Amino acid sequence: MDGKNRKKIAILFGGCSSEYEVSLQSAYAVAAHMDTERYEPVLIGIDRSGKWYLYQGEASDIPGDCWCRQETCIPAAVSPDQELHGLLLLDGQGVKTLPLDGAMPVLHGKNGEDGTVQGALELAGIPLIGCNTMSSAICMDKGMAHRLAKECGINVPRAFTVTNPEINQMQLRIWGRELGYPLFVKPLRAGSSFGITKVERAEDLQGAVAHAFEYDSCVILEEMVPGFEVGCAVLGTEELFVGEVDEIELSEGFFDYTEKYTLKTSSIHVPARIPQEKAKEIQEAAKVIYRGLGCSGFARVDMFLTPEGEIYFNEVNTIPGFTAHSRYPNMMKAAGISFEELLSRILGNA
Repeated sequence: MDGKNRKKIAILFGGCSSEYEVSLQSAYAVAAHMDTERYEPVLIGIDRSGKWYLYQGEASDIPGDCWCRQETCIPAAVSPDQELHGLLLLDGQGVKTLPLDGAMPVLHGKNGEDGTVQGALELAGIPLIGCNTMSSAICMDKGMAHRLAKECGINVPRAFTVTNPEINQMQLRIWGRELGYPLFVKPLRAGSSFGITKVERAEDLQGAVAHAFEYDSCVILEEMVPGFEVGCAVLGTEELFVGEVDEIELSEGFFDYTEKYTLKTSSIHVPARIPQEKAKEIQEAAKVIYRGLGCSGFARVDMFLTPEGEIYFNEVNTIPGFTAHSRYPNMMKAAGISFEELLSRILGNA
């Protein structure tokens, strides 16, 4: 493709999120593996305070968080003009415009994966690469996502939602008895296992709830499903392609933030060490969940597989990790799709 006809694709990274650092790693990997003969990456950094910048420095400075410097950044904002479908650049000499052919948010967690950024892009008429505003918001809300998955015929863990940080301790203990111990306490809308506690005893429940409220205004108490976690990478909108199922092997605790990014005491097996028939059943369940929650473009569907072979829904990550070592691209790699081809398919489908 002629360089003049390359599609300008914004890659959004950073953001006001506890997963800021993870986003930097993922965005750099996307930029480094994008087909630059067909696409021109436009790097849009969002700092921790929420300011947007057109980043014109070296992509290799992004992972180490060395990108946000005055000499490499131009303040930017989403233009409300849908005819422009792009950004406004405030370079100190007036306002310039930057039309875009598409935008791929590589933002994890709140203020990026929850529909907020997606809504701004859709209002601006910028073609969105990935799940839309509605599905992003639904998937980020664990309670809502579970209710919709249940309506689709998928098993979900029993749970109770706490909306008041000052909830009566007796009520918590009642819910704890109903769910049984151990149970999980989670922020309703957070990613990368931030704020999650595995509660073994009733006396630890109040503290776990208070900890989860540090990350969100609503908290969910959820029964622990026996077995282990499996994941399925889904690609597409109308016609879906699924990667190989993976399996998380834990030696202790649960798959928290540290384990997700260090694998100190856990392992990820791709393909999962399960019968092929069960893997196909999990892939079909992932498709049902993906469609039922309105997903498009790409997403990772996480589930639990019990010792009895039952499948339970856990969550959908609408913007999964995108480093070359992340679960989503590795599941696709096991299915025969390289990282470069995966990105080309995502961008081409969009």
